[in-house]
Amino acid sequence: MPAAGFVPGPGNGKEYPGNLTLYVTVTCMVAAMGGLIFGYDIGISGGVTSMDSFLKKFFPSVYRKEQENSSTNQYCKFNSQTLTMFTSSLYLAALLSSLVASVVTRRLGRKLSMLFGGLLFCSGALINGFAQAVWMLILGRILLGFGIGFANQSVPLYLSEMAPYKFRGSLNIGFQLSITIGILVANVLNYFFSKIKGGWGWRLSLGGAVVPALIITVGSLILPETPNSMIERGRNEEAKTSLRRIRGVEDVSEEFNDLVAASEASRMVEHPWRNLLRRKYRPQLAMAILIPFFQQLTGINVIMFYAPVLFKTIGFKSDASLMSAVITGVVNVGATCVSIYGVDKWGRRFLFLQGGTQMLICQIAVAACIGAKFGVQGDPGELPKWYAIVVVLFICMYVAGFAWSWGPLGWLVPSEIFPLEIRSAAQSINVSVNMIFTFIIAQVFLSMLCHLKFGLFIFFAFFVVVMTIFVYFFLPETKNIPIEEMVIVWKQHWFWSRFMTDVDYPGNGTLEMGKGPEPTKYV
Repeated sequence: MPAAGFVPGPGNGKEYPGNLTLYVTVTCMVAAMGGLIFGYDIGISGGVTSMDSFLKKFFPSVYRKEQENSSTNQYCKFNSQTLTMFTSSLYLAALLSSLVASVVTRRLGRKLSMLFGGLLFCSGALINGFAQAVWMLILGRILLGFGIGFANQSVPLYLSEMAPYKFRGSLNIGFQLSITIGILVANVLNYFFSKIKGGWGWRLSLGGAVVPALIITVGSLILPETPNSMIERGRNEEAKTSLRRIRGVEDVSEEFNDLVAASEASRMVEHPWRNLLRRKYRPQLAMAILIPFFQQLTGINVIMFYAPVLFKTIGFKSDASLMSAVITGVVNVGATCVSIYGVDKWGRRFLFLQGGTQMLICQIAVAACIGAKFGVQGDPGELPKWYAIVVVLFICMYVAGFAWSWGPLGWLVPSEIFPLEIRSAAQSINVSVNMIFTFIIAQVFLSMLCHLKFGLFIFFAFFVVVMTIFVYFFLPETKNIPIEEMVIVWKQHWFWSRFMTDVDYPGNGTLEMGKGPEPTKYV
């Protein structure tokens, strides 16, 4: 198989001593809570835009169109550029802030970047909760976006650097688990807040984002900094002490020396952004761009942003549509737990390929179901109950396929493949690409639904085919390989090895790691 991953054999990969300590487990759990703010926002924004009282106050034209005769084209009734700007403005702000967050994360540490994320998100949540006009909503969304940009930049890096390499996959996926829990909590709250008499429940939904913001803000104050970040800023003795505590063993000299060597190489790089364009970083740059690009084109954000709107469009009543979103949220959390269990056992590639196949089958089935009932006119008539159950079932299977593959691995794989000297800059590109395409899809989805109709699901299914082929041929296996040894997988890969001719194996020839007084030199 041409894309076979490399498993380190004797003399190639290193096995650093260390255990999965209670200290590092709790630390990673607290840090992973940074995903709550992203998840809560994804869940809440779709829910409030299906609440009549919210639409009536801020988007009256959408509300009027929704109240018109049910024979109106169901595909187009939510098509409003102002409504999509409310949802998608956040992702444009997150894109811009992730570029600033790269510098903060590198120079001031991962913790401070998380703190900024929490404070900005908290400010945005308060403005949204007290909003009186559309401009306040969009200002609040922009601040929320700034917060998400900082958190999504720093949390995956923090988790990958703190976790022992044998458990890196499971602990890093804690970030995605928090995102899914955030979505589920938001969906449940939307369901109950929508029932509040007086129609002000949407204020609680939007303002409730303060809670996950406070969790990550307080968490960032009590968490230790990563040894990698301490070494990067010249605090070597503190880093060694911290590494001993994190790994639960006294002898951490081999891993510590390799971290110092990687940091010395990192200091030689004056312009990490320009350095990213060098030939030897071509594999990492390709993954930093293509993985988040493909992750957004699975179509998952269409389901999660607009699940209540989508179910309402399919013909469910408002309560039923919110409850359907809760069901998909539960599936999302459960399937992410499957990924936590299997990612370090079965490997990244297996989950990518299996999840991609499952998503493809479900998208074709959903397109067939909706196409059969709605046709191209978007007028379904009376929908039988069994039909609604079938659609929700296929959507749940699709969400499960995403939640144990592209969901968590879209954040895990990029965060574990970057060398220290380009890590912050490359992670910033990863977040930026993710946010660019999240913004584009959020902005054009309702318009695409109006024009492509059920063909929208075929559109995303096409990209699922492309990304699954890409993974099969071009993504090597990265499980159980220390971050500083990751060059091995590219050197052994049938395609990417051609870009790695100037880089030797760790500990040999061109790349001297932790041997002698000389710093590591990258040629």
